[in-house]
Amino acid sequence: MTGCLHVVATPIGNLEDITLRALRILREVELIAAEDTRRTARLLQHYSISTRTTSLHEHNERQKIPALLERLQAGGRVALVSDAGTPVVSDPGARLVAAALARGIRVEAVPGPSAVLTALVASGLTAVPFVFVGFPPTRSKDRKQWFEEVAREERTIVVFEAPHRILATMRELAVILVNRPICVCRELTKVHEELVIGPTKDVLGKLRQPRGEYTLVIGPTSRQGEAPGGPPTDAALAEEFGRLTENGEIGRREAIRRLAETHKLKQRDVYQALERAKSSGE
Repeated sequence: MTGCLHVVATPIGNLEDITLRALRILREVELIAAEDTRRTARLLQHYSISTRTTSLHEHNERQKIPALLERLQAGGRVALVSDAGTPVVSDPGARLVAAALARGIRVEAVPGPSAVLTALVASGLTAVPFVFVGFPPTRSKDRKQWFEEVAREERTIVVFEAPHRILATMRELAVILVNRPICVCRELTKVHEELVIGPTKDVLGKLRQPRGEYTLVIGPTSRQGEAPGGPPTDAALAEEFGRLTENGEIGRREAIRRLAETHKLKQRDVYQALERAKSSGE
């Protein structure tokens, strides 16, 4: 008789957010496979849970899976948890879940906290339909393609971002999304929780010193319910151009290409608008 793999959601900040069912499962299972055993230890200690833990993260997942499957096939029960929130969603565990299912092992999801849904309902933006895209890539070439795909997405978008990259990401979004509404959520459910809401181009200047994890909720395009706007003015294009090139990451030609793609203009028209803005002193 095979056992059961319990995929258990844990708090994203406030320890009171864990469910009674999750606490029971964590007490009953033989082993907890945790993304970071030290972080999980704090949760277990808070609720006086003594279940043994083992690490399961992106660097050891392949090596650890065979032993976990052997335990499950022998009738054992294992709980899978991430550092915070629901496992597998931008966290390790997907390989283990897939392998368990392939072996005919029961997989039981224990729902609970999710940074994606918490940010979405707190943002006040259109919740249906929405698309979750995880973390932006770190490599320059991959980031460029990723931002281009985001610019074409018409639905509400939920994004994760790390504190050391949030400003760079917001600078990019301010150029390609401009007036689309955005809600930048920092430290959700924690003592210093903060939500900054407004047009994408205006929110960057309102962000405090980056600290903690960020979840971004980007509102839909006009086709999905946002009030449509006219073509950008010369001054608006010049402002966007300045934001895009100020950090030196991309050159003038690439900035013009991106602006043209974002606003569905010819590159020649963008160039002429920038020249007019420069001549007028705007």
